[in-house]
Amino acid sequence: MKDHMRKFFVNFELYIGAAFLTVTTLLVLFNVFTRYFLKFTFNWTEEVAVGAFVWVIFLGFANAYKTKGLIGVEVLTNLVKDKYQPVVLMITSFLVTILSGTMFYLSYLYFKSSTKITAALEVSYKYIYIAIVVSFALITIYSIYFLVQSIRKVFLKKDVKLDIGGPEEQGVEE
Repeated sequence: MKDHMRKFFVNFELYIGAAFLTVTTLLVLFNVFTRYFLKFTFNWTEEVAVGAFVWVIFLGFANAYKTKGLIGVEVLTNLVKDKYQPVVLMITSFLVTILSGTMFYLSYLYFKSSTKITAALEVSYKYIYIAIVVSFALITIYSIYFLVQSIRKVFLKKDVKLDIGGPEEQGVEE
């Protein structure tokens, strides 16, 4: 049981994203069925499906950064010699921390000031916009973790693991 809880928390973005993707898929299929076979649609299904899909995208983005799935950082580190890679990772982590922290702050301001409501359900867009805030908060936390680990590796010469929830954490063998 403890191992299942740990696996959930290591991969929580994927599990929550999968739930939102399931909702999106089911609503789109339901809407297609009602449109073509029953000759009517529910207006609210499109709003909920789009909102759920936004959550899928932003949670996936956070998880991709956490598991080093963003190709740009990987390409950059592979361009330099092995002995300089920890320094490049440290600089990259610092820049990502600054950028994601800024985006977190700006997205929070946008979320906080939002007064827009959806057309069919008349629900606040804040339920959709909060996905952006959560995503950049997670990326900021992960980048701080990577920064601390890379600083330890560069300055303390400690051989530390520079991953959060990498393949071995997800039960995938390399």
